[in-house]
Amino acid sequence: MNAIVVMQNVSRLFAENSGVAALDGISLDIERGEFAAVVGPSGSGKSTLLNLIAGLDRPTSGRVEVCGIDVGGASESALAKHRRKGVGFVFQFFNLIESLTVLENVMVPAELAGVRRGKAKARALEQLDELGAAELARRYPETLSGGQRQRVALARALINAPDLVLADEPTGALDTRSGKNVMDLLAGMNEAGQTVVLVTHDIKLAASYGRRILTLRDGRLADDTRLSVQRTGTAADLIGWTAEGR
Repeated sequence: MNAIVVMQNVSRLFAENSGVAALDGISLDIERGEFAAVVGPSGSGKSTLLNLIAGLDRPTSGRVEVCGIDVGGASESALAKHRRKGVGFVFQFFNLIESLTVLENVMVPAELAGVRRGKAKARALEQLDELGAAELARRYPETLSGGQRQRVALARALINAPDLVLADEPTGALDTRSGKNVMDLLAGMNEAGQTVVLVTHDIKLAASYGRRILTLRDGRLADDTRLSVQRTGTAADLIGWTAEGR
């Protein structure tokens, strides 16, 4: 295995010269194919860590390398390309565009990456079908349940075949059943080889699905535990539920 994320003595101040750190001297590697769950209380630095990996923020000091890109030293255009192609995002509140159909929402990242509309449409339909959501393609987000919205968000995150999927509290706005469906889906993707970094405040959720638990406290890495996980079922079994399931 080789590292897809490398962080070396990384700190991020809330404001330049403030002396107050959101992250304080973090060093860690995340290997390709890992399912890493980042846990910790509010204000521990979880979101800052995810933003640095995503290229949405830059470190105040230290080095962050993701998919071979030096996040701190890369140009804005290089970071934009990284966000479009290297990373797929799954958010707590879905961030779907209400005026677009499901299919159009899933197509957006591909079109932003320069994929021709016809090819983007075909790729989006294929991705929705793989996630058991093809029948939702012509519907609008306002007509969907929370679980359905999050499946659409997953399809959108995967359309450019990213090296890394970042999931920020993906079950936070869902009921228990919908949340389990989404987490089973992420687990299935990981079983198929996708690298997943999950941020959650729910340690039980992290321990149920993560293969590695990274615990942050006051901006520091307080614990790094690798788990021996035996999941039942194949990846296909894990992602085989239908668009009607919630």
